[in-house]
Amino acid sequence: MRIQLHSWLAVSAASLILATPSFSGPGITVEYSAVEVVETEDSMTKTVVYSTPTMERREISDGGQKMISIARHDKKVTWMLMPEEKMYMEMPIGQSAEKKEEKTDLSAYKIDQTPMGQETLNGIVMNKGKMVMTGKDGSKMGGFMWTTKEGIIAKLDALSVEQGKKDRFKLEAQNLKIGKQPVNLFEIPKGFEKMDMGAMGGMGDMGNMMKGMLGK
Repeated sequence: MRIQLHSWLAVSAASLILATPSFSGPGITVEYSAVEVVETEDSMTKTVVYSTPTMERREISDGGQKMISIARHDKKVTWMLMPEEKMYMEMPIGQSAEKKEEKTDLSAYKIDQTPMGQETLNGIVMNKGKMVMTGKDGSKMGGFMWTTKEGIIAKLDALSVEQGKKDRFKLEAQNLKIGKQPVNLFEIPKGFEKMDMGAMGGMGDMGNMMKGMLGK
């Protein structure tokens, strides 16, 4: 059981810290939920998202296991929940972004958008724009972006070129619903035990890898 748990922790951390995107645009003042489908050249990921101006919950199912992250910007902390084990990890917000800039993390890019009028997407009138995304390292992605009147990014189709290689990146927020979200979604469930990050030293190479990903 211990080996199985350690392996799952590594998968959870890699999925939630490194692969989970952040798609809410700046200055969003509404609450909403959606299923975000992200496609790259190598993979496709579906994430259930519940978002408020100061909190965000993301749920990913992988191989029958559910992985949950809760970002509390009001507390400047992120919790990673492991429902099967009733355990959670805690880290400061922004820690993973400082370790590694990911293409799927839109918060790591400066986005310049040129308006192209309006277009209806899934029954909702969207603002469409041509955009150029510039990363902190100077890398660029170009394409088209669709946003709601509230500023929520509902669709994105972009292409990047690095060292002569082209990479396609797509996002679509399906079943988008704007409305009040239950407060308990953004709290640690009762009965969950906090994982002692210092105890990872006893996990050998696995613990060192986890601590490295978390910036410890």
